[in-house]
Amino acid sequence: MSLQYSKLTPDTPAPAGFPPPGTPDIEIARSVQPQSILLLAQQRFGLPAESLVPFGHYKAKLDMAYVDTSDSAPKGKLVLVTAITPTPAGEGKTTTSVGLNDGFNRLGVRSSVCLREPSLGPCFGMKGGAAGGGRAQVIPMEDINLHFNGDFHAITSAHNLLASLIDNHIHWGNEAGLDPRYISWRRVMDITDRSLRNMVCGLGGAAHGVPRETGFDITVSSEIMAILCLADGRADLKQRLGNIIVGRRSDMSPVTVRDLGVEGSLTVLLKEALQPNLVQSLEHNPVFIHGGPFANIAHGCNSVTATRAALALNDVVVTEAGFGADLGAEKFIDIKCRHTGLRPDAAVVVCTIRALKMQGGTPRSQLAIPDLAALRRGATNLERHICNLQQFGLTPVVCINRFPDDTEEELALVQSISEELGVRAVPADHWATGGEGATELAQAVLDQMDEGKPEVKFLYDDSLPLADKIRTIATRIYHAGSVEFTTVAKRQLDEYESLGFGHLPVCIAKTQYSFTVDSSVKGAPSGHMLPVREVRLAAGAGFVVAVCGDIMTMPGLPRRPAAMDIALDENGLVVGLT
Repeated sequence: MSLQYSKLTPDTPAPAGFPPPGTPDIEIARSVQPQSILLLAQQRFGLPAESLVPFGHYKAKLDMAYVDTSDSAPKGKLVLVTAITPTPAGEGKTTTSVGLNDGFNRLGVRSSVCLREPSLGPCFGMKGGAAGGGRAQVIPMEDINLHFNGDFHAITSAHNLLASLIDNHIHWGNEAGLDPRYISWRRVMDITDRSLRNMVCGLGGAAHGVPRETGFDITVSSEIMAILCLADGRADLKQRLGNIIVGRRSDMSPVTVRDLGVEGSLTVLLKEALQPNLVQSLEHNPVFIHGGPFANIAHGCNSVTATRAALALNDVVVTEAGFGADLGAEKFIDIKCRHTGLRPDAAVVVCTIRALKMQGGTPRSQLAIPDLAALRRGATNLERHICNLQQFGLTPVVCINRFPDDTEEELALVQSISEELGVRAVPADHWATGGEGATELAQAVLDQMDEGKPEVKFLYDDSLPLADKIRTIATRIYHAGSVEFTTVAKRQLDEYESLGFGHLPVCIAKTQYSFTVDSSVKGAPSGHMLPVREVRLAAGAGFVVAVCGDIMTMPGLPRRPAAMDIALDENGLVVGLT
């Protein structure tokens, strides 16, 4: 029986005079006049103006008191968008998420997309922004990619307030008995700065604190970022903040934020940040952008509050999980779904012909040249991700994010390979033509959901020891042959088990560019070793982080950062932002 949807009258497509192909994303974004965000919320959701907290005319926060997210309320279908292993050639996962949402709306399906907020680190570093691209973008693009509605600043402030309160607590007598040698709470900032990874604070004498080693991580890796994204309301937010373990006493017993009595202050700083943000696509379809954890060093999913709000207001909700399916999709299911009870009704795996050829060994300079042999070699990466999703009980739809130089033979090969695995592959032109180019993809996803709700399965049980959870992910998702724990990691795992945290899920922190910890290894390698150098407990967020290989929780800038191209023009407009 076909699913029933609340039919919309699709909006008018992108206006005449839309910029030609090759136009920079930022110019395409500026070519469309956004609708009033208050009007959009009223027309699409029936929400009154007082339900929104506007940040100007085109951005707002949503007051969750106006949205019924109770168990008995109607809920839409949830579509998870993930991708193959990323390459410099580009895959377009966010672009596809936006285009797919526009495609649903073109078909008359009431739909929104839930994305993560961009971090300033990648925007001014190497990766760029995260508002989509081409004709499948979210606007206002500059605001979203820069300071947006202040959520990252609130998270950074709350995190660093806690760091300050810890040092102040020690300075004024240390009633909680914190051992300065075992303080685990570092500081954060939303800028990449390798020089701050490791440092000593408290120098200058007794009046300036107790000297100790510490350092900075990037804001997206903060446990408070994860807590904001996983919290189910203000009460849950405060509870999770209180559960944060900031360090140990000399007897190795944990000290929490609740022991310091400051969870209330942290909650106050995050009160507005907890509210999801509402913006729009170029085609004036609703977009929720909230939270921004990276999937290579955190759990890589947008907030629970935004997802629940979107599901309560729509028939279909598109959401993305960061990087490839081995990182983002695995964490979406094993962490976000496990914590919340949410389950995807369908999944999409995004790939490009160019990226698959790069996975098969084609140099970046030759990606426009047809090469079926390299494409077939690289398609093993797509096959691995499809098979991994099938382990979770999902039958994904493959989106071939099309480039102008893709040949029909190359597209047919990827479709044939996908069909052999029992999944459908659909070329999509949303980057070039917006929602119109994604309607076939949207229909394929609707057809997949018509086949019935999948029985989503977790990769491991809560009762499995932490080390075995790590081994399960390594062997079943990365196809590693073994896992090697350092002495420090083994001790940490034993300690967390003894403290009663063995039931928590595991969040793997590793390079996003390979199934191994070596970013140069492409395709679908098997039999490699996964080295776990340390394990971090995020008791408030509700997971344990296994840090693998040489992954850093404070990235560095590339030789030529994007910051060198970003500026204001003579009219005060931002240029160079991608």
